[in-house]
Amino acid sequence: MEKKTFNVQEWLNKSKSSPSASACPSTAATVRAIPCGCPSIDTTADIEIITERIERAKTDIASTYADWRDLGFALSDELGEAGRTYYHRLSRYYPNYATEETDKQYDSCLNAHGHGITIKTFYHLAQTAGINIGRVDTRAQNKSRHNILPISPKKQNGDMAIWRYGGENNMKMGNTSDDENEDEEMKPLPTIPETVYENIPNFLKQCTEKAISAEDRDLLLLSSLVVISACLPNIYGIYAERNVYPNLFLFVTAQASAGKGRLTLCRKLVEPIHRALRDKAKIEQQEYQNKLSEYAASKEKTDIERPQEPPMLMLIIPANNSATGLFQILNDNKGVGLIFETEGDTLAQTFKSEHGNYSDGFRKAFHHETISYNRRKNREYVELEAPRLSALLSGTPQQVASLIPNAENGLFSRFMFYFMNIKPVWNDVFVGNDNQTLDDYFKQLGNQFHDLYKHLIQHPTPLRFCLTKSQQQTFNDYFAKAQNQYICLYGNDYIATVRRLGLITFRIAMILTTLRIMETGNITPPMQCTDTDFNTAMEIVKILIQHAAQVYQRLPAEATTSAKQTPKQKFLEALPAEFARQNYLSTAQQLSITEKTAERYISKFVQSGLLTHLSHDKYKKT
Repeated sequence: MEKKTFNVQEWLNKSKSSPSASACPSTAATVRAIPCGCPSIDTTADIEIITERIERAKTDIASTYADWRDLGFALSDELGEAGRTYYHRLSRYYPNYATEETDKQYDSCLNAHGHGITIKTFYHLAQTAGINIGRVDTRAQNKSRHNILPISPKKQNGDMAIWRYGGENNMKMGNTSDDENEDEEMKPLPTIPETVYENIPNFLKQCTEKAISAEDRDLLLLSSLVVISACLPNIYGIYAERNVYPNLFLFVTAQASAGKGRLTLCRKLVEPIHRALRDKAKIEQQEYQNKLSEYAASKEKTDIERPQEPPMLMLIIPANNSATGLFQILNDNKGVGLIFETEGDTLAQTFKSEHGNYSDGFRKAFHHETISYNRRKNREYVELEAPRLSALLSGTPQQVASLIPNAENGLFSRFMFYFMNIKPVWNDVFVGNDNQTLDDYFKQLGNQFHDLYKHLIQHPTPLRFCLTKSQQQTFNDYFAKAQNQYICLYGNDYIATVRRLGLITFRIAMILTTLRIMETGNITPPMQCTDTDFNTAMEIVKILIQHAAQVYQRLPAEATTSAKQTPKQKFLEALPAEFARQNYLSTAQQLSITEKTAERYISKFVQSGLLTHLSHDKYKKT
């Protein structure tokens, strides 16, 4: 069959009289023939821009084999070998995507002749998947073809080379409103409600009052909770019939320059404690050196016992450490420590080193399980009982995947995640009090907290934290429902995350209750949680559970079958707040979901509590 240059507008005009016209894409992008027989620059530009839209939406436009095969035919027909890169980029959102299989399929498409499928199939598959294929104005680019520049291959789950636009005239979208462009971006995740900040302890209000945005305030609150969680001696609670302590793990993730670096301010809240421990360690080390000198100078060593090396006291433990080094420092500090690292890659690279993989120790420390190790010195076997480690990390989404390559190794479910939305807003860098920097402000707060720490560490007996009976019932009801809902959406892989968020909620409530001592001075056991602090902890975790789901979906596709947004999730998200059967069938049709499948989804959503069946043919999102 002779290859024919495809004109989208001509195809659309012919399709108006066709019975299947409603299923065809509507775009006004025009393809012009090039004498050499190569695809025109307009076609390449259109394919590139629509591919980028598909990547932003993280959508699999060819979920069946037939669609995937036809997509290969369409790209090979129009672009030849140059279409291979696009085939990989478009295929990688399939859960079982494999590089070799994709290459093999594309080779078959290139070698096939007379299949009759053209680039219009690509437009059709994209629009059927809900992708905007609106007209692209490429007239400016025709004047300067060098504006489309190939750049070096970029890692993108397959190390595929991708195209970007350079030169003076960047690609512009035609007939596309600003609202449509916004819809193509990832929807922003919710921030912690204002009511939470009205009810948190006064100390945390001070920690967050210098925030410059809602997200920045969330970052300061969560980071403060984490660093404080490492410094509440003698505080414990009983959860699932086990003793637990306040320690938390947090990973703040965002693109570079999104503002996550401000969490370093919260380190200053516990630096007085860290400095006090280091100063004590220096004094003890000096005394040890003096005694060691005396021992070395003694002629009658049988009468003098060799001095013991003092413990390496510190609170903030370097992430760049060997496994034995970390465990030894924890042991020297009676199991207590804080890992504070602003570059997630540091810990990820440590885990990849021969002697630095303490991921299993991380997982055990979250539950205060015994960690055993061999000390090289004196070949000593050590058991570290009830470790109380806290961790605060930050990094890009790619660094999350580097540190936690899949959801099955257990590290993912032990972390709280906060996904910062990027907002292109320039903040006034000269606003504020010239007489007091943020560093000075947080140092003062650190001195205040140090007083509470000394008060707790001197208390003669451990202080037990507990929830009231009514709070326990509310807690159990919420997490039982949340577990059913997230299993419905993400499958069994997500169960561990929901269950451990229950423990995290209990720990946050424990921290809030302990901080009230700074206001009331009351340190009488048992420390019973107030309804205000309980509700605050619950509201915080209701936001965190959504952020964890976002990060979970961004894990590499091979990590879990739920790593991409499934049709079921897209369907639920696309439904209005209240709707009838005709509404959800219309939504299903737009997403290429059959009527029978849509009805099954609705039934499961109702069973899991994601939807409420208000009355006959009337539903509401819960």
